[in-house]
Amino acid sequence: METKDLKSLLISKRDKLGLTHQEVAEKSGASITRQYYGMIENGERRPSVDVAKKIASVLGVEWTIFFETVSNHKLREKTSA
Repeated sequence: METKDLKSLLISKRDKLGLTHQEVAEKSGASITRQYYGMIENGERRPSVDVAKKIASVLGVEWTIFFETVSNHKLREKTSA
């Protein structure tokens, strides 16, 4: 799954549920901030397994989708240099 596909899927699921970044962060019970969830959605950060499971539960997606893509572009650039 490409990063843009993951982003599109997360936005689509969140919009369908009528949730904001803040609401996803709060409903997940993962003690994450609105900003951190936004970074996950944008592919700038990859959540831990625990956080991925909690977010996935809120959005109704499989938690493994967060690990089927290289989400952190900056990390990928650093490791390939």
